[in-house]
Amino acid sequence: MDQSHSITGQSRSADRKTIERNRRMQMKTLFSELNSLLPHQSSRETLTLPDQLDEAEKYIKKLQVNVEKKRERKKKLVATAGSSSFSSNVVDVSMSRRQPKIEIQETGSVLHVFLVTSLEHKFIFHESIRVITEEFGAEITYAGYSIVDDAVFHTLHCKVEECESGARSRISDRLEKVVNSVN
Repeated sequence: MDQSHSITGQSRSADRKTIERNRRMQMKTLFSELNSLLPHQSSRETLTLPDQLDEAEKYIKKLQVNVEKKRERKKKLVATAGSSSFSSNVVDVSMSRRQPKIEIQETGSVLHVFLVTSLEHKFIFHESIRVITEEFGAEITYAGYSIVDDAVFHTLHCKVEECESGARSRISDRLEKVVNSVN
């Protein structure tokens, strides 16, 4: 019995060593993954392990602050968009054979174009991009869409140069003519 107890004790000791070795290997792997996510700095190799962890912690806190700022900005934009005429006038998805509708908002030198069409009128999106880029030379910074039932919700963000006076109003007028030509 004494011999079997001794073997069991040695087995437990070996198991503990194996578990500890695996835990250390896992921690090294996790640290390497964390370290690879940090922006590269030439001095990082000379830092001690605790200093590298402190640097990683500071970077993560900085990212958390940025995320929180972005969430606040998103809340403000959603609140602003929720109170605009666009949300009440344009987003009626129940309408069959939807007539295209457009809403244009201006933020500084950026125009936000929101276009709602049916699937059969989705060509208007391409025509809008052509008007903005070819006729007015504005730069498209974002273009996207989503489809809900028969409705296609298009979003365009374009940057209009400040030097050209009245360009924004001319773009708005021209885009409204494109949309209204289908009605």
